[in-house]
Amino acid sequence: MESAPGGAYGGGKAGGSFDPISFLQRPPVILRLLCWLFSVIIFGCISSQGWALNAKNKHVCLYNGDANACNYGVGISVIAFLASMGFLVGEYLFEQMSSVKTRKHFVLVDLGFSAFWSFLNFVGFWYLASQWGKSARPPNGVGVNNVQAAIAFSFFAIFSWAGSAYFAYNRFKQGAGAAFATNYENESGMPSSYPSYPGGPDSDQPYQEPPFSAGPGQRGATDFQAPAY
Repeated sequence: MESAPGGAYGGGKAGGSFDPISFLQRPPVILRLLCWLFSVIIFGCISSQGWALNAKNKHVCLYNGDANACNYGVGISVIAFLASMGFLVGEYLFEQMSSVKTRKHFVLVDLGFSAFWSFLNFVGFWYLASQWGKSARPPNGVGVNNVQAAIAFSFFAIFSWAGSAYFAYNRFKQGAGAAFATNYENESGMPSSYPSYPGGPDSDQPYQEPPFSAGPGQRGATDFQAPAY
């Protein structure tokens, strides 16, 4: 299995010591914490006061009575909550990943999911805001603050997830560039030319006699004697 060198995909060398302060100060970790916080706020606001009882004593979504709007906001926020926790654990274990392929897979999943969830939050913000604009004001204004807060933090979540996708993309480029540089350095270490054979056109040394020369009473390499019959 190919081990992860220092700096592979933006992470340190596998097996290094863990510093919780520097871990919490990393921009990807900060953005993950924001994604987690925003998902909790959106879920809490819609679940607590996103529904109200109508004249028939039935729960109706405050977003223009559209139950799909409330369910959509709750659904993407719950998945975002779980995904944020999973990615935070992955960030903690990222330095311990000794395989380059494992780091690459984590970065690609991070990139794809973060970009997709940024888009879903954009859809959720537009959906909730448009439905709220068509809604009648609830009696005594109950739930208005929560409904508006869910819309606002859906907007903020767009940028937190987009920022996570941006850092994941930079990691992917850094990892791919490091792999290319490593291969190039290995190839550049090979000799570009080889010494020519002795006496060749590129050789500075003349051809030398063989190490075993003929001594007295011995036949040399050029002393050929015909056999006597």
